[in-house]
Amino acid sequence: MDTSNLTAPPNFILLGVTRLPELQLPLFVVFLSIYTVTVVGNLGMIVLTQLDSHLHTPMYFFIRHLAIIDLGNATTICPKMLVNFVVAQNTISYYACATQMAFFILFIVSELSILSAMAYDRYVAICDPLLYNVIMSQRRCHALVGVPYLYSTFQALLFPIKYFTSTFCGSNIISHFYCDVVPLSPMICSHAQETELLTILFSAFNLISSLVVVLLSYMLILLAICRMRSAEGRKKAFSTCGSHLTVVVVFYGTLLFMYVQPKSTHSFETDKLTSVFYTLVIPMLNPLIYSLRNKDVQNAFHRVFKHRCKVCA
Repeated sequence: MDTSNLTAPPNFILLGVTRLPELQLPLFVVFLSIYTVTVVGNLGMIVLTQLDSHLHTPMYFFIRHLAIIDLGNATTICPKMLVNFVVAQNTISYYACATQMAFFILFIVSELSILSAMAYDRYVAICDPLLYNVIMSQRRCHALVGVPYLYSTFQALLFPIKYFTSTFCGSNIISHFYCDVVPLSPMICSHAQETELLTILFSAFNLISSLVVVLLSYMLILLAICRMRSAEGRKKAFSTCGSHLTVVVVFYGTLLFMYVQPKSTHSFETDKLTSVFYTLVIPMLNPLIYSLRNKDVQNAFHRVFKHRCKVCA
């Protein structure tokens, strides 16, 4: 389908990760495995942090919400992507494309906010441990999660409305494996500059504002660690922040590379690779990073598992 002016095309064609037929089945197996690990890992983290009373702390409250967001992000993208590996033509309806964009924006903006809230939580835990429970009260934790959810919902409504009330020109082929603002930008011809500017401004604000919180928190944490006289105390502080810092570096690095650049410099093949990383690989890695070397999570798993075994017996 290729027309000169498409006000509202009935559907779009997604080019997917690759056009090579011989790679469709191997990639289907790879991404199905990634999605399976993602679902099991994040659901396990959600259930574990909910059931075990020892994990009812601010840090694990944020980790639970990070797991919910990662699960939502992967589920928004991966099932449709898997279907596209086994069907002849990778089509997505006009309204399904708008819905996918909305949920993707909701989860990706929420993840930025949660990661910055977690950085603030680590700052309070290390720099002001005696007042930690007072500062990170239940009310403040809910505010640090609830307000960003409202903000991300606003953007999840704004951008699909902005893009899908515009006029689409030329081809209805999306050079990507899901509907997002980046691959759709070149396809709109009404208010294109205004829409692109709005996209860049919000993307830059979301990334930079949350990154400033993270960097400021870790600068203060580093200063606090340098003042510690005990080597054991410094080691414990670094261990406390290690998992979160790993997630932050990988996640922010890929998003900065993807979004904060002019449209003219975009290579869609490169964008696909970075998109695979932060929409599918990172949601799989996060629960592993927060659990494999975390004794609290491992102990909680054993407690819950033993309790369930006793109940079943």
